Amino acid sequence: MTDIDTRVLEVPGARLRYDVRGDLSDPGAAERAVFLIGSPMAAAGFGTLASYLADRPVVTYDPRHTERSERTDDTEVTPDVHADDVHRVIKDLGLPSINIFGSSGGAITALALVAAHPEQVRILVAHEPPSVSVLPDREQLEAVCRDIHETYLRDGMGAAMAKFIALTSHTGELPKGWTERPAPDPAQFGLPAEDDGSRDDPLLGTAMLTVPSYELDFDALAAASTTIYLAAGIESEGQMTARATHAVAERLGSEMVMFPSHHGGFLGDEYGMPGQPAAFAEKLKELLDAR
Repeated sequence: MTDIDTRVLEVPGARLRYDVRGDLSDPGAAERAVFLIGSPMAAAGFGTLASYLADRPVVTYDPRHTERSERTDDTEVTPDVHADDVHRVIKDLGLPSINIFGSSGGAITALALVAAHPEQVRILVAHEPPSVSVLPDREQLEAVCRDIHETYLRDGMGAAMAKFIALTSHTGELPKGWTERPAPDPAQFGLPAEDDGSRDDPLLGTAMLTVPSYELDFDALAAASTTIYLAAGIESEGQMTARATHAVAERLGSEMVMFPSHHGGFLGDEYGMPGQPAAFAEKLKELLDAR
């Protein structure tokens, strides 16, 4: 079992914790090391995938306001803020550049980082970024995201998460009037119907407004020296995140790569929705080692 070196980094507005597996001082570490990034998924979600990448150094972190990384001010957390945090972690690692695998909101974080600091990212595999801003049904999708956020503030996690699952599992363009449909029953997804009063969920909070609507800087991305792969799970075809991935790839003229499984195809038993992590890791290594 690979030892985990947990480090703490003070950044403006937050205290970040990140983990390093493997030896970053090895010759060629910058070429082989990979930083696994989620949002709001934290380091704990990448444990299984990291175990299949034991042939290279692996870095994971908890984004600010998730798990072990605390906020120290009330600044709004946006993809640009997360990207600046990752920029600072890479500097703290002492590497000139690193490969990145970004999942979901983490893919948007990584794309924002490449736009701002392309020299820090050698290869980016952006897996299913939920960039609704590039989709033809953007207006409907943004309205639904606002409704989910408002439901969370009003009724709590269970009611809002049920709506979120209904949105993300829908196939095809979102029909108008989606928010007027009867709300799904949280119980059908194994979620609590009762409101526990907490309002600190990093997904259903402001991230529901700031992440999907984030405007990618396509000019900066096209000019970047970074090799960018847009990737989606074969089981996600037609769903919002896969549709967004196809649209981003088309805008960039980048290669679209199909991965095994679904949106969380790299997961083991972390959250009770396992994918195909062994096959997923092999596909990821194929891309990381191609250059």
